[in-house]
Amino acid sequence: MKITAIETCLLTVPTPKPMSLEFANHKLVVAEIATDDGLRGLGYSLVFGGGGAEAVLAYLDARLKPLLLNEDPLNVERLWEKMYRGDRGVRRVGIAGMAISALDIGLWDLAGKAAGLPLYKLWGAVTDRVPAYGSGGWGRYTEGDLIAEAQKYAAQGCKYYKMKIHHPDPKVNRARVEAVRKALGPGVRMMVDVNQGRDVLGNQRQAALLEEFDLLWYEEPVLADDYAGMAEVAATIRIPVAAGENHYTRWEFKELLERRAAKYLMPDVCRANGFSETLRIGRLAAAHGVALTPHLIHEISIHVVGALANGFLVEFMDWAPPDLFAELPECRDGLIRIPDRPGHGMSLHPKAIEKYRA
Repeated sequence: MKITAIETCLLTVPTPKPMSLEFANHKLVVAEIATDDGLRGLGYSLVFGGGGAEAVLAYLDARLKPLLLNEDPLNVERLWEKMYRGDRGVRRVGIAGMAISALDIGLWDLAGKAAGLPLYKLWGAVTDRVPAYGSGGWGRYTEGDLIAEAQKYAAQGCKYYKMKIHHPDPKVNRARVEAVRKALGPGVRMMVDVNQGRDVLGNQRQAALLEEFDLLWYEEPVLADDYAGMAEVAATIRIPVAAGENHYTRWEFKELLERRAAKYLMPDVCRANGFSETLRIGRLAAAHGVALTPHLIHEISIHVVGALANGFLVEFMDWAPPDLFAELPECRDGLIRIPDRPGHGMSLHPKAIEKYRA
């Protein structure tokens, strides 16, 4: 089997309410890999909020696509190495990491289709039902928006809900968390997300005000590059730290693990150089007794969690319009059942490219 063509495009995807209060749209970098025997693999990279998506597509088209043409797509590991080492002067983070991710996801989709297996089974299945947590709670939401969203996810059986704590006044954040906590009742645990918004001292003060709520985790307390600061926060607050959505390689996650800076790792398969590197990160986390809870893209991240013994949760966020994908896996009783379709099981709606192409 040989790769004969890679068709790419950029989709601008409007967000539903209430997420649209924070982001008007996201962008999807799409790469469909065609082969000489008719099999096709769908890869894509979600650029949350849309910033930099055009650069991701440009790098993919100009530098990575030529490396894969006429190659055997089943040599996924070799092709990943070829892309990762293709430009010695460009680190595989940010834009380059997202571009590799789209192609690696497409290659694995092809590998699963060639084997006739869903990816989680190809990788060695642990489970076909993955627990999900409801996620959103953006800073621009009113208290009513927060509660309505949290209750929507609870009605789908989610036992966890994550909200943002973006207000500069830690007491305001505490009040918002308390309001959602009371509305949800004892059956749902909560997490909070700082989104890299505070320094060490600010996080220590904020976390102290939230200890009574028995939070599952306290996410991204400081800038992702500040490993020492994150480790200090993790060592000095009483809520476990989660991090990783803005880390891209196993070496960055190794740094987090060796510093004991996080108890939950959150690689994003569309940022962390695709399925290949995300699986390596997950196995590295297992060696340190740390759980894997991938960031976003639940529709394909379920395969990673379903394949790894230390896979814990996927982030269930209602970000896509109903006519973007042909079919999304549903959340029932707080669990997402992994489709039994070969590959990652996702395909775009027949009219999605025509409707959303930038």
